[in-house]
Amino acid sequence: MPAQASESLVLRTYPLREADLIVSFFTRDQGKLRGTARSVRKPKNSFGSGLERLSHVKMSYSQRENRELVSLNSCELIQSQMSVVSDYGACVALDYIAEVSENLLSPCEPDEVFFRLLLSVLAHLREDPAGRVWPAVNYFSLWAVRLSGVLGELRVGPESRRIAEEMIQKPISQLQPRDWNKSSAADLRRSLIRSMQDHIERRLQSVPLLEAL
Repeated sequence: MPAQASESLVLRTYPLREADLIVSFFTRDQGKLRGTARSVRKPKNSFGSGLERLSHVKMSYSQRENRELVSLNSCELIQSQMSVVSDYGACVALDYIAEVSENLLSPCEPDEVFFRLLLSVLAHLREDPAGRVWPAVNYFSLWAVRLSGVLGELRVGPESRRIAEEMIQKPISQLQPRDWNKSSAADLRRSLIRSMQDHIERRLQSVPLLEAL
C-alpha cells in the first residue's frame, strides 16, 4: 500500500469515533476522494490545521484496491483560508463553495478546470473578504454550473446577462470593477442555484445563510 501525495482542497470532514475524522478532499490528479484521518482530534497529530474547510494542502495518503476510503497519513499546508473567516459573509461564502463542490464533483474523476476555478475564486476572496463575497459567489456558481454541463438559457435581466457574459470570457481577477452588493446579479445567482439544486436533487444547506446576509 504505497503512499501517494496529491495537491488537494479539503471539502468536508465528518467525525468518526472519538478522535478520528472522515475527510472528503478534491485532489488535482485523482479527483474527489474520501479518507480516514486517525487521531486527528488529539493535540499532537500529523495534520495540524490542514484539514480546515477549503485548505489548500499536499495530502499524503495510502489507497488499497477496492476500498472506498483511503488512509490519510499527513498533510502539508499550502494555503489556509483562515484570513477569510474573520468576515461572517465571507465565511458563509466558503461554506457555500465547499458544499457546492462536494455535491457537484464526481468521485475519482480529475477535473483540472474545476480545481483551478476553486483556487482562483479563493484567492480573489482572500484579497478582500468583506468586499468580494458576491462577485466570488456569482462567478463560482456560473462556472460550477457550466462545468457540470447543466447551464441552460439564462432568463435574467440585461445587466445580469452582461455580467454573466463577462464572467464566461474573463478570469475573476480581470472582471470590470463594480460596486457589488447582495442585489447585484441576484436573479443570475438564484437561477444558477436552482439549476444546481435541480441537478443534485436536494437543497443546499448553505443557501439560506447566504441569502440572509
